[in-house]
Amino acid sequence: MSLESEIVDLSPAEHQELVKYDSCSFGFLKLDKLEEAATKSLLEKGVQFYESVIKAAVKKSKKDNNIEKPKVEAAIFCRLGHLLLLLEQYEKALSAYQKYYQLEENHWKNGPFLYGLGFVYFHFNAYQLATRAFQQVLYTDPGFSRANEIHIRLGFIFKIGKDFDKSLKHFRHALSDSSDCSLTKAQIKLHIAHLYEVQGKYKQAVEAYEQFISCEDSSEDTYKATANKQLGWLYHTVNCLGEKSVREESAIKYLQESLKNDKSNGQTWYLLGRCFSSLGKVHDAFVSYRNSIDKSEASADTWCSIGVLYQQQNQPMDALQAYICAVQLDKSHSAAWTDLGLLYETCNQPKDALTCYINATKTSKGGIVSPSLNGKIKFLQQHLSKIPMQHLQNKPKTLPSIEEAWALPIPAELTSRQGSGTPHAIQKSPLMPQSGGASPSSGQQNFGGQGSVLEDKKKKMQPRKRPSSELLDTSPTSQPGPPQLLSPHQLQILHQLQQNQANLDPARRQLLQDLQHQVYLQQQHAKMQMLNQQGQGQISGNPSQSAGIFSPRPQVGSQSQQPFSTLGTSAEIRGSNPDSQGHLPSNIERFSQFHPSTSGNYTSSPLKGPPLPSGLDPGRSQGQIHGNIPYSSTLSQGTEGDTNISKSLDSAHTVNEKDITDVLSRPDLASSIAEDLLKQFSQTGDQTHGQLGDRLAHSDIHSSQNKASTDLRTGESSSEGVGIHSSSSQDFNLNAPSIEKMLKLDSEVIKCDTESAKYGSLPKLNIHMSGEQILRACKALGKSGITTSVLGDRPPPRPPSPPRPPLPKDQLNPPTPSVYLEFKKDAFSPELQQYCQSQPVVVIRGMAGALKLDLGLFSTKSLVEANAEHAVEVRTQKMQAPDENRDQFGNKVWYCNSTRNHTTIAKYAQYQAASFQESLREEQEKAKGIFKESDSDSNSSISSKHRKKPKMIKFGTNVDLSDHKKWETQLKELAKLPAFCRLVSGSNLLSHVGHTILGMNTVQLYMKVPGSRTPGHQENNSFCSVNINIGPGDTEWFGVPEQYWGVIHNMCERNGVDYLSGSWWPVLEDLYEEDVPVYRFIQKPGDLVWVGTGCVHWVQAIGWCNNIAWNVGPMTARQVQSGLERYEFNKLQNYKSIVPMLHLVWSIAKNIKASDQKMFEIIKTTLLNSLRQVQLTMDFVEAMGHEIKWHGRVEGEAAHYCNVCEVEVFNILFVKEQDSKFVVHCQDCAKKIHHRLEGFVVLNQYRLEDLINIYDNYTFRTAPLSLT
Repeated sequence: MSLESEIVDLSPAEHQELVKYDSCSFGFLKLDKLEEAATKSLLEKGVQFYESVIKAAVKKSKKDNNIEKPKVEAAIFCRLGHLLLLLEQYEKALSAYQKYYQLEENHWKNGPFLYGLGFVYFHFNAYQLATRAFQQVLYTDPGFSRANEIHIRLGFIFKIGKDFDKSLKHFRHALSDSSDCSLTKAQIKLHIAHLYEVQGKYKQAVEAYEQFISCEDSSEDTYKATANKQLGWLYHTVNCLGEKSVREESAIKYLQESLKNDKSNGQTWYLLGRCFSSLGKVHDAFVSYRNSIDKSEASADTWCSIGVLYQQQNQPMDALQAYICAVQLDKSHSAAWTDLGLLYETCNQPKDALTCYINATKTSKGGIVSPSLNGKIKFLQQHLSKIPMQHLQNKPKTLPSIEEAWALPIPAELTSRQGSGTPHAIQKSPLMPQSGGASPSSGQQNFGGQGSVLEDKKKKMQPRKRPSSELLDTSPTSQPGPPQLLSPHQLQILHQLQQNQANLDPARRQLLQDLQHQVYLQQQHAKMQMLNQQGQGQISGNPSQSAGIFSPRPQVGSQSQQPFSTLGTSAEIRGSNPDSQGHLPSNIERFSQFHPSTSGNYTSSPLKGPPLPSGLDPGRSQGQIHGNIPYSSTLSQGTEGDTNISKSLDSAHTVNEKDITDVLSRPDLASSIAEDLLKQFSQTGDQTHGQLGDRLAHSDIHSSQNKASTDLRTGESSSEGVGIHSSSSQDFNLNAPSIEKMLKLDSEVIKCDTESAKYGSLPKLNIHMSGEQILRACKALGKSGITTSVLGDRPPPRPPSPPRPPLPKDQLNPPTPSVYLEFKKDAFSPELQQYCQSQPVVVIRGMAGALKLDLGLFSTKSLVEANAEHAVEVRTQKMQAPDENRDQFGNKVWYCNSTRNHTTIAKYAQYQAASFQESLREEQEKAKGIFKESDSDSNSSISSKHRKKPKMIKFGTNVDLSDHKKWETQLKELAKLPAFCRLVSGSNLLSHVGHTILGMNTVQLYMKVPGSRTPGHQENNSFCSVNINIGPGDTEWFGVPEQYWGVIHNMCERNGVDYLSGSWWPVLEDLYEEDVPVYRFIQKPGDLVWVGTGCVHWVQAIGWCNNIAWNVGPMTARQVQSGLERYEFNKLQNYKSIVPMLHLVWSIAKNIKASDQKMFEIIKTTLLNSLRQVQLTMDFVEAMGHEIKWHGRVEGEAAHYCNVCEVEVFNILFVKEQDSKFVVHCQDCAKKIHHRLEGFVVLNQYRLEDLINIYDNYTFRTAPLSLT
């Protein structure tokens, strides 16, 4: 048989149609619909065609005994990957994309490839990999046609990771984009409103929700219902939204409005019940809770709230039953256990109360337990140990014990009961089920006990079930027959499945659950038979008639038989302090579409996520990912949910009226709505498949030999790959003449993608060309709107790999470079400058003394005298030892938590002085032998581990001293410093920016108490910095050379903190394990610390002191190169560069003639790329039919940044009026807002001839550069 006969027949017309489809069609083709059947058939045929081509080529290679690996164009694998993605065959699509990645050196230029790869990663919950792929698309092609889809996915990824600022930024990007989108503008606005809510920006959230409700395109009832529900709960819980009476009225109004749009939403009914309960409208609350149970069936939070209502109405037996329902539905429901314990304590049953309290502590998330709950436990344990057991057993009980309550079914009467003003008032029950069911036995005792005699006791009840992980689902009308016993063969299968439980596929996992369920039924049946025969508990009469409409049913797959075992929770429990806001139970609703509801009938919420394309639901069962997906332990596994503590009980010894009041007034028994939504995203991330590898940032992307391990590496394909995508499908050439034409067409399509208009059509330029030649070469090439990098045609920047070979372990604590100055001439010596600029970090001892600097001008006393009301940013931090960073559980972590506030210099000075006085007092007490554990020394690592309540301190940071009128004396004193570290100097790159950059080319002051921390960071755009300790106390520094910032970046990523914008404090042990050297030294008063280019550093005050600092830019090639590379890396990460490098480079070229060859080439190349971009932008504006108007530039005018993406906009500004303000946009964002630039005015700030002159006149010279 010939090779051609093995290849699937594909007509030229079909092939021509097929090449129109790539990853950009993903989510917009509805292949499950009848009208797209022909398209689906064509795509499937295309997959068969490409697979047959590859198989034929492999067969031909084997037949010819070809020693070399068979080869095929990389484009074929890319096309195949696109088609497989559209058909939602994700494993095969990943395999095909992998092959293309390995074969195509310039894969980073192919936007559709990176876009498709990002969606495959997103499907497998590999969010880090998806983020990097999507970011590279936006970096290499900012005008990508599906940029809004990328922003939506990134918005959700960052929302999952609780990086709300980034998430909000991406949703705003998507909102401003006018391109076709899978979400409507209204839906995006709904997510933005929700982000405001979870950030605690409640007023902005309310405004955004109300705007959403009123907008025309929010007509879909589901979305309006969600917005109204969120609004209702915000008004119920957030005190700052007005008076309580007005808020409650608004809350009920919005929740009722939500139910008009969606009556089937059980959560809304539950929230409405909470509102009615807070107003004392018990009847209405019960009605709402009943409706919630009708709609959602199984919610531990609803039952817990019902229990609170019964407790409020002095119906302890009914409250007990409701709490038991809650903890059986969710054994980890800490709030329900706590309330159940409180109920037992009020009924004088301390042993049962203690059991419940202990379970509350075991099930509290993260082990956080309220101090007063611990106090109650200790008190009960101490007193119960002194009481004879016989006394406890003989004591009459108001309530059944917890063991008895757990084992007994709940009678039907519970649901027919209602609360009222008095416990004896009998009315028609708001929880009465619909008629039509069987009535309970007349001989059945009332499990409710006190006040539970009901008029409707003999009415017929509709059977209902309450899920329980422990109890049997019995029928209210007849005794269920014994469950069928498992056969020996079934028992053998069960044993085998249990042994291999971790490796089961979904079908076998379901079989295991079914068998376990059958065993469970057998056990429960035997238990119930025993209980009925012995007549124990509170049930009498025929057991076949004892179960009511809430008789429990088991959860599938439940194994535990112990009511108090601590199991993994399905929802996070969060309590609140009396003043906390917006708290809601966690089991209410799954807001993430990534978690489809598996129980109950809660309506799918729009806040679950975008209506992702079919099959793109990462939360569903994926089955086993095939072996060709590499594994890496560094893959992000999602984020942990929030772990705040439950409301603490007020008394550890007695149950008083305040205990009950606290339960009733508690804003929540679990977690807030907003945080619950996010928890579901976080839980989704925990389902990430561990077989996906994180290889993005650990290789040399510039080397074609190493391209298989560059920053989108996923690893080698397994020899047992998926279908034709195994390692046997290697690289090969095809010689079959009948398909050459078709494959050539594919290659041309992919080449058009890879060598897109951005790169393929641009001419090769060099720095020896004149400005006129550059403009002529680029003329008319930018009509489609092209944006290029200042670094030229290069792959996206990436964190560097660590130096090789690694340092020996005994060299990971190198001595810090230090210089001791005694005379002024030493400070001005060229050798000192050269030494500082060659080291990662240098501490210059005695600088202030040698130059006779008056540091007293920067003392707290002088600052108060000069400008007492000057603003100070305050960071509240936990006091810890300098070499430690622990969370609330004592675990070493990287995230460095702090909260921001503002005050004045005078007020912070008072705090600083009071802190010092308090320290003196503590020292005196210690000297007298009086020692309080909470006052232990922050610098003692031992004491910090055992300190129960860490001391919180306030750090006064970022005090701006840029105003020469206010701080003239202080700034003049700094002019005594040598030129290389002076604030203003011709040799300082930042002095050539031409405008103020706060904190960079201005002085900032830091006012500290012991423990004040500046978290880890590199200076903006990797510039150097100068820091002087004013005193009187010392400061401790940690520094890492620039070459290792990539390692620390990756470690931050693994620890769930953002390297650029996050707050992190490295764990030293982690750094040493990665062979990262760390400089560690003390900065004393008068010492100057020089932080070299790109040095990673973090600082902590040991004593009470002030520090001043600013940035400088040495006139070196390394500084310019590092600044430009970070400028581009920031662009990749969507992080604003506060140093406008383009503006700076043009200013340097205008003001200075380079004497360093390498620096000259770097700046000249940057000018060339910038000049090319100016011409391309002018071509685009002309093609859109707009005129570029002269605007000019005034002296001291700040550089401009895009209002949307925050990239620097140089020369040509796209200006649009928004909210009565004129704001600047970049070319790409302007094009996304309107493809024809309608509503924009285009301005330019530099004349083209002026830029040409600067470029042409920037030449290399050999004369040394003056440093004065």
